[in-house]
Amino acid sequence: MEWSKGENTIAERQSVSVALAAYNGERFITEQIESILSQLKSGDELIISDNGSTDGTIKIIQEKFLQDPRVGLLFCKEKGVIANLNNALAACKNEIVFFSDQDDVWLPDKVETILKAFQTHPDKDLVMSDIIVTDEQLHEEISSFFAYRGTRLGVCKNIFKNTFIGCAMAFRRSFLVKYLPIPTGVPMHDMWLGILANREGKALLIPEKLILYRRHGQTVTTVSNSSTLLQKIKWRFSIIYYVFFYSPKSS
Repeated sequence: MEWSKGENTIAERQSVSVALAAYNGERFITEQIESILSQLKSGDELIISDNGSTDGTIKIIQEKFLQDPRVGLLFCKEKGVIANLNNALAACKNEIVFFSDQDDVWLPDKVETILKAFQTHPDKDLVMSDIIVTDEQLHEEISSFFAYRGTRLGVCKNIFKNTFIGCAMAFRRSFLVKYLPIPTGVPMHDMWLGILANREGKALLIPEKLILYRRHGQTVTTVSNSSTLLQKIKWRFSIIYYVFFYSPKSS
């Protein structure tokens, strides 16, 4: 679907929640949080859920950011990325919910551009932007994730080759609450939610590059898939089940 930023500013800005799942992120989390908070307004919120960090992550958040009333810190006892993200999402209360990694950098117009997309397309529940992939020093490696992965909508297409990436996604909370908590058996939470929104005709891709996606030795998500053939087959059967046959607890 075509997308245009248009000339008008946002008439009535929607409220924003950002869900950030943290774990041993001391190297880069300060830069990421600062890039997020610089775009949030009063009444917005950054919900950070920590999954048992053993480095200086908690100290950084407590000393540098918890005095900001927009920032909340939670602790997740259940291990795993999905459990940690679920913990953050359960606390998100605002209209538009952004997913965030702990080690990227949001470019300055990310929030405004995404909110404009939701305003321009009131029928859409998911907006995903393009991103720039970098090394850990933020030197560009891949100028467009969309071009690199062949990103486009399509349920079958994304089951066969996923092109959804969580750090570039934002949702209407009214959509998310239908499917939360994300089931722990889903191989990739962003793939599952993206396909669900796509299946309902509620997904929108926009070409603006709004994140510097930092790749380094501890990166959890990747831009390429190095899984074995057997793993890929198992994941496809799993995602088909969770897309077409699973009944969310919240439904």
